Parts: sequence; structure tokens; C-alpha cells
Amino acid sequence: MNTPENSPSSAAPYGLRPAEAQKKVTVPTFADMRARGEKIAMLTAYDATFAAVADAAGVDTLLVGDSLGMVCQGGNGTVGVTLEDMAYHTRCVAEGVRRTGGRSLIVADLPFGSYQVSKEQAITSAVALMSAGAQMVKLEGGGWVAETARFLVERGVPVCGHLGLTPQTVSSLGGFRVQGRTDEAAARLREDSAALEAAGATMLVLEMVPAALAASITADLAVCATIGIGAGRGTAGQVLVLHDMLGINLGRMAKFVHNFMDGSDGVKDAIARYVHAVKSGSFPDDAKHAW
Repeated sequence: MNTPENSPSSAAPYGLRPAEAQKKVTVPTFADMRARGEKIAMLTAYDATFAAVADAAGVDTLLVGDSLGMVCQGGNGTVGVTLEDMAYHTRCVAEGVRRTGGRSLIVADLPFGSYQVSKEQAITSAVALMSAGAQMVKLEGGGWVAETARFLVERGVPVCGHLGLTPQTVSSLGGFRVQGRTDEAAARLREDSAALEAAGATMLVLEMVPAALAASITADLAVCATIGIGAGRGTAGQVLVLHDMLGINLGRMAKFVHNFMDGSDGVKDAIARYVHAVKSGSFPDDAKHAW
């Protein structure tokens, strides 16, 4: 029997209405989706083939993540990923999306060391990724990043923030640990979220924070769309690493990850099931986010 967790709607292939399946996702789309309560389905992508499959399966936005340092390059983290690496993979993803009609919006990570020195460095790095095919850039960090985000937005570069567990600075956080557990840490995340929205950020990834806190931050923000990963279902959307949701992670799988390949007919079906589960609200399972 089909259930929201394991099957797209029969009336709407890949969980999308026919008109939505053809309509290009743009930066204003995210605010519109948030306003009408439609969940945003984001997935990482690193090459043309998987990007094309994900785009055809109805993913709203593809993140060319610096997680490629682990899943593609076999490293232990994201710090060694270069701007040249990110530009190369962004071009690959952009070509894959182009070949399937180009519905998904492409977000690319600004890698470690490519935006911390100055605002001028940040815009140079952002231009490199947008020239490669990105339509938005993502940068990690709290209050200190807000002015950089504002600088980019004022110059026509859409920005996605990233708070909570920030992989580029995981060493200073003491490892891959849940963030925002104490009252002080939660207050700091709220302040940083508000600062990034005030700076003009379109989206905000919240990684490994308590579900209740993520839901509260989402409610506090006026237009910025929160994207959760290990942060419960109360965010405006969800993101997973492609390889994780296909069950081919090289390391230990995080407890909040679901293997959508189980019971699927193939990769496209697995991604379609992921999109449908996000849209229907059946993923994630908040019982797995009781941090």
C-alpha cells in the first residue's frame, strides 16, 4: 500500500502539480512557498547526471555543497575544498539541470577561506560561482557574516545563510555536535538568524539544532525560508546530502537521515519519494530529533 513516506502522489508525478513541474524556481519562489506553507525540497548535487535526475524528480533547489570534500573527494571534512573545486562542480550541476529543462535553482557553497578575509574577497568568490552557474551562494556563520551577506545582496548576489552545526568550523565547535542546547546558545542562534534576515538572506540552513528551537526561529523570521537538516520538521524546508539519502554514505549515517533507496525502483524514484515526503511533511521524523 502506498504511504506518504514511500510513494509520490499518483495524481501528481514526483509530488508536483503539472504546472509546477515546468515552472522555473527563482529566488522569489522561496518566499512565496513559505507564505503559502509549501515545504521546500533541497538536495545536494555534485555532477551533471545526478543533477539532471534530481531536477527531473522535482527537487526545488540543488545545493552544490562543499560536502563534496567528503562524498566525492573522500576527505574527513570540508575545509580542504577550494573555490576552483566548487566552480568545477557547479558548472557540472548547471549543465545537468540545463539538460532537463532547468527547473531547480542552484545554490553553491562559498568554501572555507573564500569569504572570511574581506567583503571584496567574498564578492570575487561569489562571482566565480555564479559565473559557473549558481543562482545563489551559501556561507556559514553568525553575526560576523551578516555584513558580508548584506554586501553581497546589495550587489545582486542572492545569499543563503548557515547556522547551527557549521562544518567549516567544526573543529572550533568540538566536533559534529548539536548546537543551541543551552539558553545562551539558543539566544545566539535567534540573534544570528534575525541578523542574516535583516541583511537580506533569502534562505537559512539550520543544521543539527533542537527541533523546537528550529521551529521557533522559523516562526520568528518574516520572509527568510529556513531549511533544516537534523533540525526537525518545523522548518520551511529540508535538505539532505544526496549520497546519504541514497544509502551510500562512506561513513556512519546520521540518525536523522532516511535511506530513500529502500523499496525504490531506482535513483529517480528514490529522489521523487524524498521530494514527496518533504512536501507532505512525513519527513523528517521528529522522534529522531529529540536532541
